[in-house]
Amino acid sequence: MNKPKVIVICGPTGVGKTALSIELAKKIDGEIISSDSMQIYKDMNIGTAKPTLEEMQGIKHYLIDFIRPDQRYSVADFKHDAEIAIEKIIEDKKIPIIVGGTGLYVDSLIYGIEYQDIKIDEKYRKELEEIAEKEGLQKLYNEAIKIDEKAMEKISPNDKKRIMRILEIYKATGKTKTEQEIESRKKELKYDFKVFAINMDRNILYDRINKRVDKMIENGLIEEVKSLLNKYKKFPTAMQGLGYKEVVEYLQGHITKEELIEKIKMESRRYAKRQITWFKKNKQTIWIDGLNSQEENIQIILKNIK
Repeated sequence: MNKPKVIVICGPTGVGKTALSIELAKKIDGEIISSDSMQIYKDMNIGTAKPTLEEMQGIKHYLIDFIRPDQRYSVADFKHDAEIAIEKIIEDKKIPIIVGGTGLYVDSLIYGIEYQDIKIDEKYRKELEEIAEKEGLQKLYNEAIKIDEKAMEKISPNDKKRIMRILEIYKATGKTKTEQEIESRKKELKYDFKVFAINMDRNILYDRINKRVDKMIENGLIEEVKSLLNKYKKFPTAMQGLGYKEVVEYLQGHITKEELIEKIKMESRRYAKRQITWFKKNKQTIWIDGLNSQEENIQIILKNIK
């Protein structure tokens, strides 16, 4: 039996995923499901480069702008919500297009990874927070490597949220994240995922990222963060987002405005590099050049999904 096709467009930040996916959706009567872990949040528009209504050009988008920044939202939540959206789009006789750069979100779908909904052990989380505070995050990072070396290959030494998650999963289940993924990947996939990743010459990409950051500052990123801090009391993960945590540092007087801009640019370039490494691990990915015209890339996609 033919499985329904689902197109995935991934790749690093600033590479042009949004524009290409909207053009493709217009061409093939598709609808877009975002797989971006920051665009889910309400009131966080500038720093997440969320497409505006105008940019969407009438194409329906799912999983954008629907979670409050003071709520938790896990990969398991994303997988559940994305699968509901895929079903709805297929029922409406349209083609689902998954678009975004969050590797964990993309992998949860294309490999059918089932993430156990692990209840947060607040006491253990507090212990980990205290260790990170007093003895440094490196200690938790080293601990996590001992437990699950494979999963840690994809995690940066500064990524506190994901380092803690590795430790929490092991504490709660007695199994590593990698073991759980291997078990869940044995299940048959429901859809035929066609995965495309956009890349381009590194210097051109970095230049685009730098210009994009300047534009975010110009468009009011600092004001956006101020109003978020006024509106919400807590941020389980939202303020850990790239661009947001740096503005908080600036507002607290730890860095100057020049340092803030440089830091966001540098962290964004590093993030792009990590994203490229991540997506290169997905063997079925077809790479396309972001410097091609939209039309050329759409033709490449159409040829590969026939």
